[in-house]
Amino acid sequence: MLVLGALQSVIGFQREGRALRQNLGFAAERSAATARARMESADVLLQTLAPGAVGFQCQKRLEQVTGRIPGYLNLIRFDRQGRVVCAAGGVPADPSRAQRPWFRELAGGGSIAITRDPGSSYAAEPAVLTAARAAAADGAFDGAFVAVIALSSLQPRVNDPSLPKGAEIGLVEKTGRYITTTDPGAFPGLPADWRAKVDARGTLVWYGDDGLGRRRVYSAAPVVGDEVYVVLSAPSPGILSWARLNPLSGIVFPLLTFLFALVAVSAVAERVVIRWIAYLQRIAALYARGRLSVRPVQAEQMPPEIRVLAETLEDMADAIVGRDASLRDSLAQKDELMREIHHRVKNNLQVISSLLNMQQRALTDPAARSAMSDTRQRITALALIYRALYQGPDLKRVDLRPFLEELTAQLVNGEIMHGLTVRTELKVDPLVIDPDRLAPLALFAVEAITNAQKHAFRARGGVLTLNFTVRGEEAELEISDDGEVSDAALASPGVGRTLMTAFARQLRGRAELVRNREGGVTARLIFPTPAAERAELTPGGSTGNQAAA
Repeated sequence: MLVLGALQSVIGFQREGRALRQNLGFAAERSAATARARMESADVLLQTLAPGAVGFQCQKRLEQVTGRIPGYLNLIRFDRQGRVVCAAGGVPADPSRAQRPWFRELAGGGSIAITRDPGSSYAAEPAVLTAARAAAADGAFDGAFVAVIALSSLQPRVNDPSLPKGAEIGLVEKTGRYITTTDPGAFPGLPADWRAKVDARGTLVWYGDDGLGRRRVYSAAPVVGDEVYVVLSAPSPGILSWARLNPLSGIVFPLLTFLFALVAVSAVAERVVIRWIAYLQRIAALYARGRLSVRPVQAEQMPPEIRVLAETLEDMADAIVGRDASLRDSLAQKDELMREIHHRVKNNLQVISSLLNMQQRALTDPAARSAMSDTRQRITALALIYRALYQGPDLKRVDLRPFLEELTAQLVNGEIMHGLTVRTELKVDPLVIDPDRLAPLALFAVEAITNAQKHAFRARGGVLTLNFTVRGEEAELEISDDGEVSDAALASPGVGRTLMTAFARQLRGRAELVRNREGGVTARLIFPTPAAERAELTPGGSTGNQAAA
């Protein structure tokens, strides 16, 4: 509304400016037309005075006419040679009068001639000469009747109601020199090629600054052919001064309209829209927090459009509740199915382990029995993984501490029948790990503990130490014994050592087999911590896919 009010004010200002220019142009044309009509009316006057312009007491008669009609400075009768026959006042001597253009025009058949430059000065003030053709009884040229009209009488009055308020008037020659003005300070120099534009258009309107720097609008029109022009000048108000003169229509009304519209829109919007939108926002926030049982009970009081939105939110909540119930049922069925699968896999692995145990008893070759025992222990470790999965709270994660404790206990207890006493010391940092990483980690532990049982504890038992430490981005599994191992046995490659290296590579880590301070062997597995590795690989995309593969 404010913008429209401002545009309205600008349009009103421009409209008044156009009206001012048009009025001033029309006033100049009227002034010029009035002046031309007065000069042309001198022809009628001269023709009327023609019988008395010669003969007895003609001078007295002409003096009476000039005294009664304002603006006429002199009335003169010339013969065909340009000599003075009779005049109301003094006439300057001009031997070449018969050769003057205005006189020759009448002699050539013209009925009237108007000139600002008759060849001599016929008055003491700026004047224009109007001459009518005198004819003899046979129609031949018989001289001229001349009226000398003061230019000041042709100038419009500043109190003319048709002129804009504050208008000033001036007459200017074709050279651009002002002949007379009502206020010299209101008329600056004329623009370039002004005469050509006036002659082409009949009138010219332009803007300019007067002698005091005030903005004014000007209009010019010809009065005496292309020799004398009338120039009108009127103040041109600026937008700010115009707004001060028109405060109601320019500022107050648009501002009041804007304020009224703002109050009305605010009240209606708050009552009809905003408070109900805020109410639905609170309902949606409750839905976002999982409280889907809440319903928009005030929906009946809402406008129809917003009521539809409230009903849509309610339908959405019902759909989410139904979908959540279906998803929970599906998830529960999936979990039960996965637990059953893990249970069956564990049972199958135990069956395989039992078969291998039976086969081991039937073997007589110690090497074959040892290889069969190693295979059975590896299968037992895998079966333990599946049991930990279906017995734990999470089907995708296994708590590493109880798993390693149970795995170590099963492997050590399997050798009790041989009469060997092995004491275990475990220190495991808490870590939850997925089955893909748990399998190679468990098999590495099986190989390390099996090697310790074969080489360190076969003769006298001992102490088995298992430490699992998480150090930021790396985790370390360390399994040590206190037995005695020769350098040749420590350096010799075997199936167990090959498997341990392969398991380390599968975990994107490295494996070490070194002698410890007690003279035994320490098997060490260092690999990226699963949580740190996921954080590192997930943004890249390609590396994470390779690890999953």
